[in-house]
Amino acid sequence: MPIARLTDRVVLRIGGADARAYLQDLVTNDVDRLTRDTPLWAGLLSAQGKPLFDMILFDHGDVEPGAVLVDVLATAAEALARRLTMYRLRRAVTIAAEPALHVFAGWDEPAIGLPADPQLPALGTRWIADAAETNTGVHDYARHRLALGVPDSADLLLDRMLWLEANAVELNGVSFTKGCYVGQENTARMHHRDKLRRRLLPVTIDGDVENGVAITADGLAAGELRSHAGTRGIVYLKVEAAGRPLVAGSATVTVDWPNWLPVD
Repeated sequence: MPIARLTDRVVLRIGGADARAYLQDLVTNDVDRLTRDTPLWAGLLSAQGKPLFDMILFDHGDVEPGAVLVDVLATAAEALARRLTMYRLRRAVTIAAEPALHVFAGWDEPAIGLPADPQLPALGTRWIADAAETNTGVHDYARHRLALGVPDSADLLLDRMLWLEANAVELNGVSFTKGCYVGQENTARMHHRDKLRRRLLPVTIDGDVENGVAITADGLAAGELRSHAGTRGIVYLKVEAAGRPLVAGSATVTVDWPNWLPVD
């Protein structure tokens, strides 16, 4: 089984007597569902329902009762810690970096005793540990993820797109039964009333291209290439343009609608 340490991720620890209730009031997923075998993908949103951060939560209660480990993009960790501290107020909550802990992923084979990735089981397993025997790297994991059409944290347009446009419903990143959290009202309204007009979608790329380049359809702006590795990438795109010929700079782009994402 390929196993990689995800060197672009770091770990924060949320501890204290109020840790879980505090997170439950903030993030999009239902923290009451968090167990050792059930990590959760969640977003921390603006009041308008736009992602400011995304993260994967892991139960750390076997080491510290009620504690939660946060798997977050390394470049976002410091800002996330500041934001979490701002929301803490007088609650019994501690927020600390855990530099001795790392994020690992394994795929292609079943892994006994390790939790499945909370976004999509086909991604494989994902866990936090101080060490693990690895045989591949983060770039191979990115190619595996892109082959399945799953966006990563760097694909989000922070405070510019809606959380549901990151395919949060289909990738298990939101609860509509947990009650209030920051951005809940707009997120619920979009889910129940409106058809999404834009999404993060996987594509195949033919030609040389740079991340961030504009995507056009019939000469009109349709979206933006967020990331790519080789011929596979993730675009933020108008859904109506998904079936049309797309151009990114000098390259052509074709949407590969994944089987885990229902057709709108």
